[in-house]
Amino acid sequence: MTRSALPAADHADFLRRAFAVAKRAQTNGNHPFGCLLVGPDGAVLIESENGFMPDRDMTAHAERLLATQAGRAHAPEFLAQCTMYTSAEPCAMCSGAVYWVGIGRVVYGLSEHRLKQITSDHNENPTLDLPCRTVFAAGQRRVEVIGPMLEDEAAAQHDGVWGPQSKL
Repeated sequence: MTRSALPAADHADFLRRAFAVAKRAQTNGNHPFGCLLVGPDGAVLIESENGFMPDRDMTAHAERLLATQAGRAHAPEFLAQCTMYTSAEPCAMCSGAVYWVGIGRVVYGLSEHRLKQITSDHNENPTLDLPCRTVFAAGQRRVEVIGPMLEDEAAAQHDGVWGPQSKL
């Protein structure tokens, strides 16, 4: 199965699985972000959840952690055939990581713009309203982007997370 052969229903199924990883991150004391890498045959290769705690690492976004692991485990030629499913649109940092390791497609739930509306000026997530498409467009190779998708479901995971009393 090639990267482009996955039907839209599969995108929704894999995206909901990324939402479950985000829920697991929250259960584990982190922010509700999660993602997975799916190979060209439809097999889930890697799952990654937000890693902010315990070290308060502001760069330990689920997507960046997945990109690092994927780059260590697979050649760029293979990753070009893979899809990252992520609960929220990759930020500029994560988009750069996705680009540099060579992942060919990103499917996301919650847009960066809507996430910024939800988090406001929360000091644990100073969200950039910079679409991943803009970051990828500055590169020399194409990264396909699908999203936002199932955005209301994705947004619901953040209910009550980003208020002033909610700091981890």
